[in-house]
Amino acid sequence: MKLPSKLTKKHAIAGVIILALAFGFGGWKIFANGTEETGGTDETGGGEEVESPVFRHPLSGLQVSEDLSILPRVYAVMIDNSVDAWPPSGVDRAFLVIEAPVEASIPRFEAFFSADTDVEKIGPVRSARPYFIDWANEFDALYAHVGGSNAALDLIASTGTFDLNEFYNGVFFWRSSDRYAPHNTYTSTALLAAAVAKAEERGRAPETLYGTWKFIDDEKSEDGEKKGVTVQYNSALYSVHWEYDAETNAYLRSQGGREAKTADGTRLTANNIVVMVTDVAVLDSVGRRSVRTTGEGKAWLLQDGKTIEITWKKPSVSERLAFYDADGNQVAMGAGNTWIEVIPSEKDVSIN
Repeated sequence: MKLPSKLTKKHAIAGVIILALAFGFGGWKIFANGTEETGGTDETGGGEEVESPVFRHPLSGLQVSEDLSILPRVYAVMIDNSVDAWPPSGVDRAFLVIEAPVEASIPRFEAFFSADTDVEKIGPVRSARPYFIDWANEFDALYAHVGGSNAALDLIASTGTFDLNEFYNGVFFWRSSDRYAPHNTYTSTALLAAAVAKAEERGRAPETLYGTWKFIDDEKSEDGEKKGVTVQYNSALYSVHWEYDAETNAYLRSQGGREAKTADGTRLTANNIVVMVTDVAVLDSVGRRSVRTTGEGKAWLLQDGKTIEITWKKPSVSERLAFYDADGNQVAMGAGNTWIEVIPSEKDVSIN
C-alpha cells in the first residue's frame, strides 16, 4: 500500500474543512502529515470552537508551529561505520538511519537529513550500494556518496537517482587531514543544499512527492517491560545493542561493547528502533551483498520501552517503506528519530 502524498492529504483536509463549515466544528478531527487535530468547546457565545491544530514535521513527526506547504527536501548520505571510521559525525541529527551490511557483513549507515536541519559536519561519507539507493529513491532524496560498486553506479544511471557522487562533485565535500582515506570525506547540509540549488538551476532536481508515516507523541512505558535489543553484525566488534532509558524515553546505542557517540561526544539515541529481516546474499568474492528491499517481511518495533512484532512492507522501489501490525494497520512511529537495523536472519537479533 502506497502512503498518500501530501498533495492528496491536503485535498482531503480541504474537503473535511468545507464539511465542518457547513455542519459545525463540534468534535471534528482531521489528519495532517499523519497527525490528528481535534476540535474543542467554545467558551464564548455558547457554541463550539476549534482548538489550535497540531501540525507535525512530515519526516520526524515532531510538532511544528504551522503546516508545511512544501515537503522538505531529503538528503541521504552514505556514512562509514567500520571501526577505522569511528566516531562518525552528524548521525545524531538524522531523522532516519538505516543500518545494513556491506562487505564482510560490516554494517554501513544511510543517514537521512531534512533540508531544514543545519548539520555542519556529516561523515565519513562512503560508497554507494544498490539497496541503499532503493531506500533513498523513496524520498526523491539527494543521494550523497563517494563512488560505489559497479552495480550501484549502474542502478543510479538507470533509475535517474538524484545523485551526488564526490568523484565528480568534490566542491560539495571536503577531506579531513586528521584521518586517512577512505575514512576522511565529509559534507554538510549547507553544501548539500548548494548542490540541490545548482541542480535546480539546471532543471535536474526532482519534485519532492514522498509519502509520510503516521506519528504519535511518545509515552513512557508504565508496564515494566523496558526492553532492549541486540543485533549481530560480522563479529562482537560490530554487535549493536539498544537499551531503553526510562528517564528520556529513548533507546541508547552501544556498539562493540562501548557507548556509541559522535565525534563531538553526543550519545547516539533513538525514539524508535525497527529490526527488519530480509533476504541477504553474497554476490562475489569481494563479499558484496544483495539485499531485498521490496515486498514484505518480519520485523520488530521497539518504542516507549515496549516491543511488538510487526511486518515491514515496501511494494516497489519508489514507495515508502512502512510497518504494519497483525491487523494490517500501519504502525504509528513515535515523534523523533528512527533507526532501522537490517538483518538476514532472526538468529541475528535478540530481544533483551
